[in-house]
Amino acid sequence: MHGREVHEGKVDSDMATPADGYGSSILGYPRIGPRRELKRALESYWHGTSTRDELVAVARDLQEDTWRELAATGLTQVPGNTFSYYDHVLDNALLFGAVPERFRPLLGELDPLDFYFTLCRGREDFPPLELVRWFGSNYHYRQPELDENTVFELNSAAVLDEFERAKAEGIELRPVVLGPLSLLLLSKVAPTSEKDGFRTLDLLDSLLPQYEKLFDQLARAGATCVQLDEPSFTEDRSQEELEAFRRAYDVLSHAPLRPRILVTGPYGSFGEALPILAASKVEAIGLDLVNGRMSAAEFAAVPGLKRKRIYAGVVDGRNVWKSDRRRTLEYIQSIAAVAPDLVVSTSCSLLHVPYDVLVEYDIPGDVADRLAFAKQKVGEVVSLAKALTTGAEERWRKPPVSVHFKQKHTIRARMNALTPEHRRRAPYEERRAVQQARLNLPPVTTTTLGSFPQTDEIRKARYDLGQGRLSWDEYVKRIQETIESTIRLQEDIGLDVLVHGEHERNDMVQYFAELLEGFATTHYGWVQAYGSRCTRPPILYGDIVRPKPMTVEWISFAQSLTDKPVKGMLTGPVTMLARSYMRQDQPLHETADQLALAIRDEISDLERAGIAIIQVDEPAIRELLPLRQDGRAEYLDWAVDAFRLATGGAKPETQIHTHLTYSGQESVVDAIERLDADVTAIVATRSIGWVLEAIKDRPLSHGVGPGVYESRSARIPDIDELDELLSEAAESVELDRLWANPDGGLKTRHYWQLEPSLRNLVAAARRLRRRAAADDA
Repeated sequence: MHGREVHEGKVDSDMATPADGYGSSILGYPRIGPRRELKRALESYWHGTSTRDELVAVARDLQEDTWRELAATGLTQVPGNTFSYYDHVLDNALLFGAVPERFRPLLGELDPLDFYFTLCRGREDFPPLELVRWFGSNYHYRQPELDENTVFELNSAAVLDEFERAKAEGIELRPVVLGPLSLLLLSKVAPTSEKDGFRTLDLLDSLLPQYEKLFDQLARAGATCVQLDEPSFTEDRSQEELEAFRRAYDVLSHAPLRPRILVTGPYGSFGEALPILAASKVEAIGLDLVNGRMSAAEFAAVPGLKRKRIYAGVVDGRNVWKSDRRRTLEYIQSIAAVAPDLVVSTSCSLLHVPYDVLVEYDIPGDVADRLAFAKQKVGEVVSLAKALTTGAEERWRKPPVSVHFKQKHTIRARMNALTPEHRRRAPYEERRAVQQARLNLPPVTTTTLGSFPQTDEIRKARYDLGQGRLSWDEYVKRIQETIESTIRLQEDIGLDVLVHGEHERNDMVQYFAELLEGFATTHYGWVQAYGSRCTRPPILYGDIVRPKPMTVEWISFAQSLTDKPVKGMLTGPVTMLARSYMRQDQPLHETADQLALAIRDEISDLERAGIAIIQVDEPAIRELLPLRQDGRAEYLDWAVDAFRLATGGAKPETQIHTHLTYSGQESVVDAIERLDADVTAIVATRSIGWVLEAIKDRPLSHGVGPGVYESRSARIPDIDELDELLSEAAESVELDRLWANPDGGLKTRHYWQLEPSLRNLVAAARRLRRRAAADDA
């Protein structure tokens, strides 16, 4: 087992080789449970209605059910260590003992599981780890914090325990671990760091021995392969980072006792990292051949690649459409001709797709016939590997029957008639003057970003409506009562611009998808966004048409209850696109423009109803941003154009807001100006520094609301903290252009958290106004 090499024709215990058949595997699997069992168990435990032992029992059952099910499908390799109570990135940091320094006082106070949840969710005196988007997906991870004093110490009991339990049932798992480079690069420098110029990558030499120690333990337990995910190297990396990558895998591949090493590059192309791996002593490389497709000639041109075991990620792990089996088979046959030691696999973990399409009962048949969720994708992997092995592909030689969804000629004609003028509004300063005359808002205007808590009563009313146990009129009455309660609460808190609370909406994207033609929605298609938060991404399959107004009734009712402005709340075209499973038969920018036209029409209807402020959220504008620099400018061009098409018809006196999430890059700061929204709310929270620095370096000319507390955290920020952040922002933004708001919606909060947080926000904004007025006097 000392650095074992792969030899063609030799059958190893973890998979078949070409002489005996091509292998099949996947890179990961959903973990929330087919019926969201983990979500319910987590929230029951957090709310104190179940015990820790009950939560652990649910988690253990889900873990075991997953690898038993996968083993039964015929996969020649089953991934292990893919379960997580909350987030796998944080799990991997803790696997190697990377406990953030600021949380160490809690180590002796809390049970390990409660300590873990405190890292994720925070508490009054301990803000949680930051929530960060995961490689262009709608999943978000808790970002580990490292400083120069971080000491790594392997804590592998859970990994080894799962491996032994599966082994006792005759199932050998391939443990999945985040690679050392990605673990460091995905982490942030902790606020406790006192060393100038410290970088997380500086800790590489102290981290690698812990990986070697893990390898030793896994090898002694009988593991023959370990998977190291390195998604950070599907992004642009510096020469220094590539050299660290080379050095790390030279060290790890020469570990004294280890399983085979599989290094994967999900979510894109390995790029310059691929020849480094091909030249190393690692035995296997996993490639995303959906987003980073390579031809057989390109494979052959990489020295040493054909001697590696290639995990060919040809089944898309991020979208729900079936693979074109004939074309996919022909492609992997061409790859196998130059890289014969081949395993058919998924492009990434199946974490991003629902469990099973067969449980959906009212997706239109012509759409359902084209879908593959996680279970079906595993079947595709197995069947492709068998066909590659046996030559049974002859039955796939006939091209599949294509399903053409009927195009909507009205929307096609409207798209063809678009001109640049459709994407332009009056100049900002002109708009600003007429808006202030209409709204008369105070400096440091206070507001929220839309949603208020979804109570059990509202969820039940929505469920009962769907089951036919509640009439539409009764449902409307209950929603209106809740909207009125929300308006009165905001008035009492003292917010300047109000929202209706979005109580009628299940999910901001799904709500609109259910009202637009061209989308299919699911009943059980849940995927994990973070922790216990799950969404059901709609399936965008055809041309988009808005049959009737979607929000006017609810917003108009809310506005009738108050003299303060109530924002209309819409989801932007890029976010609708990014958080749906996207059609693949036309360019993304065309689909985005179709969505933009539907939103444009809704804005016009809201204006006719007298709504003065309309928020068009684009929190997902970065989620489609290409991981590498190449292509980003083109993407931002059409993403910005889609937003401006949606808002370009708004009158000058209508104030357009937007909301950008996880936007910490200069290219997106530039896009904020180009979007031309009157007010842009930006997620910043504990990373507010990058926003403020960007504003100082290149002042934003429009209204800005840097989120000054994390809406997803249970922690209640105090007035002094909020005052300090707003005051810092005021150094770079005029007070009459500065807005005070949380960094996201409040849907997942409880009122006991929401109310004091917002009261403190209003108090901090008023302090700043008073100081400014005193200075002027």
